[in-house]
Order: sequence, then structure tokens, then C-alpha cells
Amino acid sequence: MGILLWILFGALAGWIASVLMKTNYSQGTVMDIVLGVVGAIVGGFLMGMVGQPGVTGFNLYSMIVAVIGAVVVIYLGRALRRR
Repeated sequence: MGILLWILFGALAGWIASVLMKTNYSQGTVMDIVLGVVGAIVGGFLMGMVGQPGVTGFNLYSMIVAVIGAVVVIYLGRALRRR
């Protein structure tokens, strides 16, 4: 799976994560999408490191991995911004 698909999944996952985390536009939906891309890449990479498929194609499993990675990275990003 190429990095391009991780980026596309990440953008979508970042948007989904921003909806799940109740982000409004003033809180930075665009930043959440960017962090979602990072989260999808990190999530896919980490899943590969533990021997599981990461973002493997356009399927539900890949979207779940990307959204979980996005939620984690967005949460960490918000925690750092509050400091």
C-alpha cells in the first residue's frame, strides 16, 4: 500500500475523528484532518510492525486502523496545544 492511499485515508479518517471528537470549525477541523493523515500513516506503520496489516486497501479494516490512528494523534495534538 502506498503512502498516497495512507494520505487519502488519513484525510478522511481525520475528518471522521474530528466529528467523533466534536470539533467545530473554530477548534481546527483542518488541523484535525492534517493530524489524521499523520495518524493514518503512524497507525498503518505500527500495525505493520506488529505483524498485522495496516492500511491495506479501500476496505473497512483499513478505515478503522486509520481512524484509530487519527483519534490518537488528534488527542495528543490537543493535549500538547493546551500546555
